[in-house]
Amino acid sequence: MTPDVDLTVRPPGPHLLRDRLLAADCRLFEAAAARHWPGCDRLLPRLSRSANHGALWLATATALAASRTPRSRRAAARGLASLALASATINTLGKRSVRRPRPILDPVPLIRQLARQPITTSFPSGHAASAAAFATGVALESRGWGAAIAPLAAAVALSRVYTGVHFPSDILAGAALGAGAAYAVRGLVPTRDQLPASGRPRVDAPALPEGEGLVMVANTGAGTPDRVNELRDALPHAEIVECEPPDIRGELEKAATRARVLGVCGGDGTVNTAAEVALRHGLPLAVLPGGTLNHFAQDLGVEGERDLIRALQQGDAVRVDVGRFSSGATQGIFLNTCSLGVYPELVRERERWSPRIGGWPAGVLGALRVLRADHHPLRAELGGRTHPLWLLFAGNGTYHRVGLAPARRFDLSDGRLDVRVVHGGRRPAVRLLAAAFAGPLTRSPAHAAVRTRRLRLAGVAPGTLLAYDGEVTEVEGEVTLRKMPKALTVYHPFPLH
Repeated sequence: MTPDVDLTVRPPGPHLLRDRLLAADCRLFEAAAARHWPGCDRLLPRLSRSANHGALWLATATALAASRTPRSRRAAARGLASLALASATINTLGKRSVRRPRPILDPVPLIRQLARQPITTSFPSGHAASAAAFATGVALESRGWGAAIAPLAAAVALSRVYTGVHFPSDILAGAALGAGAAYAVRGLVPTRDQLPASGRPRVDAPALPEGEGLVMVANTGAGTPDRVNELRDALPHAEIVECEPPDIRGELEKAATRARVLGVCGGDGTVNTAAEVALRHGLPLAVLPGGTLNHFAQDLGVEGERDLIRALQQGDAVRVDVGRFSSGATQGIFLNTCSLGVYPELVRERERWSPRIGGWPAGVLGALRVLRADHHPLRAELGGRTHPLWLLFAGNGTYHRVGLAPARRFDLSDGRLDVRVVHGGRRPAVRLLAAAFAGPLTRSPAHAAVRTRRLRLAGVAPGTLLAYDGEVTEVEGEVTLRKMPKALTVYHPFPLH
């Protein structure tokens, strides 16, 4: 009798499956070695060497940052942070977990081989991980720049097989790890697209497809000719007035008498002046960032001329809160922050040095000089009691920390002043730094934070400095800070659908 024959098809065992994958990997490597692409025998090895130690991506990030747009700077920073995480993971875990030897170079033409062969293990590819991490990180912040960098990243990854230093599976694993590192960084520090919208639902504002009715006053001291020229090209019927800083207020007042929409191009101080004029004349405001920091425009979602042009052409606008301070005959508004204590002294130091060394270096130098100087805390009556204060900060809207990134506002019309206080003490630098790292709405013996609609200080000494939106004035006696809810209409780009 013939015994039964088992005809069941069983899947290959794990060892057999692994052997088949390794064999397929070797065949792909040999096929790549046998392949000849015109012009690549010299180009790809050079490209591979240029990516050693992340040098290629550091240079690319420097070029991105040099474009001076906020999105490009964020893309460069996110790309480098993603690359750093990927490299750390590869060097501490990846290379030590799978000790795979490098491919045998016999099938690879000598002209392609690198002069210095890597001595680390083959799996996974560090170059592919760095390339994918940088490109993915950039793309998460800016799709345009990501699309431009992706072919370069792919070429670097391909060069590692073409030069014979990696198997194809090493490249795939490295690229997957690099992309994962970029998404891990996004989990720690969300991209701007993930953050809540900064404005309330839209309000009625004139739609200006050709710019007719817009009078834009541009501060030439901010160095913004390129942005103004692009605005002029896109909105040919707009009137653009370029003037020096001392003439800003006068030109804004004259522009308000003939404008349907008042526009301003400059830094936060210039925008503050324009907002005051727009409020007095009942005009909507169009803000084109042109300064060093541009806090209001950034929180509003206007990063450059294209954002503003789209909002003006479509008539997209929101209503935002305005802060107001008063002290006797001295009064004014603030769109970002208002502060007393050591910060106004920092602003004065920054303004003193910025014409010589630039805005950012002047800010760092000013902070160092203020923290090292021998200061006495401000004394003011707050809530019926006299307190020594190193700093009183009031934000027009609540400031939030975004992962590890600096604070920003999600809502410019929340009806609240974000008040932070650093109490007086013997070591102001330590207390100020502790308050900065502690984040919003914290309480401790050194610092505190509350949200309120109105704040009154009494007993402020004559000559006390008050800083608002980068400007400085003197106050004394009683100082009142309050909110003007949804007082100003500002053009705001809404997401494209």
